[in-house]
Amino acid sequence: MPYSNTTTVQTRWNSPLGHMRLAARGNALAGIWFEGQRHQPDPSAWPVDDRHPVLLQAVKELTDYFAGKRKRFDLPLDLDQGTPFQQAVWQTLRQIPLGASMSYGDLAQSIGRPSAVRAVGAAVGRNPLCIVVPCHRVLGKNGALTGYAAGLERKVALLRLEGTPFRIGSPQTD
Repeated sequence: MPYSNTTTVQTRWNSPLGHMRLAARGNALAGIWFEGQRHQPDPSAWPVDDRHPVLLQAVKELTDYFAGKRKRFDLPLDLDQGTPFQQAVWQTLRQIPLGASMSYGDLAQSIGRPSAVRAVGAAVGRNPLCIVVPCHRVLGKNGALTGYAAGLERKVALLRLEGTPFRIGSPQTD
């Protein structure tokens, strides 16, 4: 289901890596985007609700994450706005533990679509819940650093925060 202007609310939060917009639908977190991040919906019609319980919980958990106090998120998530393929990719991203990574090829293999590496990359880039659904943990072949919809410098910062090894070099996506 696409984002609804009547049911989606938002708040902004200044994270250690820049301003973020958080969105909730009902009792679930539906979006987290860095300012300027590619592939985010237009939030101009969403009302601001700085006191929404899910958004308050998200800010608390993200604050703890950036302080190194949180290793996993306990937020109720709404990932219904993606296609079934995107949802499969996003659910698999949720299984990558802190400090670990997965290649695009391994991700494609894990959802039973080994030849869909490019489509997997596109779905990763459209992940609506950055950090909480850890798309930054997807790397190229042999741990090579690859792009990130919120900017490569943020991906590097998140991987370093988590202690995830990566390699700077020629990115390959398989």
